[in-house]
Amino acid sequence: MLAPWCEYENAEEPVLRLGQQAAAWWQERTAVERRGTLVVAARRDLPDLRRFARRTEGFREVGAELASLEPDLHGFSRGLFFEDEAHLDPRKALADLHAGLVARGVRFHHTEAPANLPNVIDCRGLGARDTLRDLRGVKGEMLVIRCPDVTLTRPVRLLHPRIPLYIVPRGNGVYMLGATMIESEDRRRITARSMLELLSAAYALSPAFGEAEILEVGVDLRPAFPNNLPRIRRIGGRIYANGLYRYGYLLAPALARGVADLALHNIRTEMVDEDRD
Repeated sequence: MLAPWCEYENAEEPVLRLGQQAAAWWQERTAVERRGTLVVAARRDLPDLRRFARRTEGFREVGAELASLEPDLHGFSRGLFFEDEAHLDPRKALADLHAGLVARGVRFHHTEAPANLPNVIDCRGLGARDTLRDLRGVKGEMLVIRCPDVTLTRPVRLLHPRIPLYIVPRGNGVYMLGATMIESEDRRRITARSMLELLSAAYALSPAFGEAEILEVGVDLRPAFPNNLPRIRRIGGRIYANGLYRYGYLLAPALARGVADLALHNIRTEMVDEDRD
């Protein structure tokens, strides 16, 4: 999701400021849906909705309007509508990036980088921990489900005291449901607790999700620095770009610009926190 205002609820200021540029950048390269984000909470959790509203900006409160924005959200009477947020399909975006670069003459080689290249950009995530010692992995688990009986046209976040949920439409009744954040580096498989909590939260959003098919289960580690912000470091002639945490597609454009500025013009942007060329 390209949701800088929602992420700002528990993120640092650069996530909001730099993330606002993401939707326009991606829209020049892939399909982007600009339909905003809805944040809702069950009646018993309305204090969480008020707390969320106090910690961010860029929204308007909605009540009766919920029924026209998302008619299938029958059980909710109040929400926050972040009209300027957007979302994309990450896999299609990656494929479109690759195709666009190939069309511009870029060649891809699946091998080790030769030692004599003038610029080597290392963006291996946790694979770079042999050099970036303060990098850690944060486990994330997600589901892809199909439920033709539910129609949602924009991402919806359900606030919950234990596991806040977001669900993102992928079209044709398919939804991505996520995502856990666990301080663990066990990437082998989803836990029973996480599976139950994700599905229970989806059911709370709409009981029709009880009939959904589970198409895919995803588990992996998000690379993160201690402050959960991405960093650029030049060490020994190699530029490391890492630590995108849960902000991959949101902050990737800003991170890429910072890398290009350093590699091509020797300009240190705010993301550069170490330069030992």
